[in-house]
Amino acid sequence: MLAELTINDIIRKQRTYFHSSHTKEIAFRIEQLNTLKRAIQENTASIVDALHKDLHKPELETYATEISIVREVDYALRHIRSWVRPQKVKLSLEQLPGSGYIRPEPLGVVLIIGPWNYPFQLLIAPLIGAIAAGNCCILKPSEIAPNTSKVVSQIIQKYFDPAYIAVIEGGIDVSKQLLAEKFDHIFFTGGTAVGKVVMAAAAKHLTPVTLELGGKSPCIIDTDINIEHTVNRVAWGKFINAGQTCIAPDYLLVNSKVKSQVLKSLQEVIRSFYGENPEQSSDYARIINQKQFTRLSKLLQDGEIVTGGQINQSTRYLAPTILDNVSLEAPVMQEEIFGPILPIIEYNDLSEAIAIINEKPKPLALYLFSRDRKIQQRVLQETSSGGVCINDTVMQVAVSSLPFGGVGDSGVGKYHGKASFDTFSHQKSVLKKPFLFDLKWRYAPYAGKLDLIKRLIG
Repeated sequence: MLAELTINDIIRKQRTYFHSSHTKEIAFRIEQLNTLKRAIQENTASIVDALHKDLHKPELETYATEISIVREVDYALRHIRSWVRPQKVKLSLEQLPGSGYIRPEPLGVVLIIGPWNYPFQLLIAPLIGAIAAGNCCILKPSEIAPNTSKVVSQIIQKYFDPAYIAVIEGGIDVSKQLLAEKFDHIFFTGGTAVGKVVMAAAAKHLTPVTLELGGKSPCIIDTDINIEHTVNRVAWGKFINAGQTCIAPDYLLVNSKVKSQVLKSLQEVIRSFYGENPEQSSDYARIINQKQFTRLSKLLQDGEIVTGGQINQSTRYLAPTILDNVSLEAPVMQEEIFGPILPIIEYNDLSEAIAIINEKPKPLALYLFSRDRKIQQRVLQETSSGGVCINDTVMQVAVSSLPFGGVGDSGVGKYHGKASFDTFSHQKSVLKKPFLFDLKWRYAPYAGKLDLIKRLIG
């Protein structure tokens, strides 16, 4: 039935459903969150299979980075009653007697456009916030991950009324049709270039947007570290999903005093993770398509290959690769890598590392490995990024109580936990006055009242 409807028909039906006020009921929102959780749990095998077909994603990685979104549902269920509760505010003297409060209300019909790298989790995560806030929603999965797109569509159609939540599959033409429509909010996860297109389309309707983009997330490695823990955490964050992670460490800024030790340890850790031939490892993913594979293969020329560099075009395999002697002007340092290639940049003084970071657009994430609290504070003070993780990588995204989002070129707006609820809510201000009595100081004629006004505002 859904396939027979036009995009405009679906949006119109959702607006009708939203105006029934059904989605605003707290009991309804809780019921739908529980339904979403059940849908994920009952279809886990299909989700795992789809992600393996699209990205050759290992089952453990799928559970850890995709199925784990169930925890966000649980977090919303625990806190939703407090989130929807109106928040009282203090009033100034001239507003008395009266009361003021902020009342969260749903925006209406929202559009969520998902990416291909984590095609399940990054589509469902914002949906949790949209449901909790009381909206109707249209989901647009990435056509670049077709198997996951199909599974998501099947799941949503099975468990939800399309007048409430609908999935629209398709390529660029479908995305253009959707962006031509009027929504109450658009949530997009993807690259900066497409993010600009989304924002421009939204501007025609004055539609607010949340853009979760990316960028070159730097990773500084100081001398005062635990080498084993540092290298394990860097290698894991870089090479999960074959590096196709928006917050993966994009390049390392390594203090010259520990560089040789870090390089040696990285090679050892890659072998311990994936064996002598990672191509044979069941724990290593593949590049999503030939376009990305070709782009990444060219970047292998931008430095000295310390380890890795092997490719297999027929299977889209690109080995975990470390590049040394990389020029800051090389293409690999000019764009987000989004693959399993890790350039090493040496620095002698922290000021050099900070300068390199600040010369580039603000990244989605910044990583620092150091026990030195002065260095930690200096990096926090002198750099700007969507978020910071100290002495680990990627794990910051798993904390529901920490808002996640970018700044500048790396994104607009935040989500996760309460931030997701806020993103899909309008914070409506309400001032309430009684009829007990009516102060005349603000009414004309104004003669003799100026001194009182001066005292009130003074």
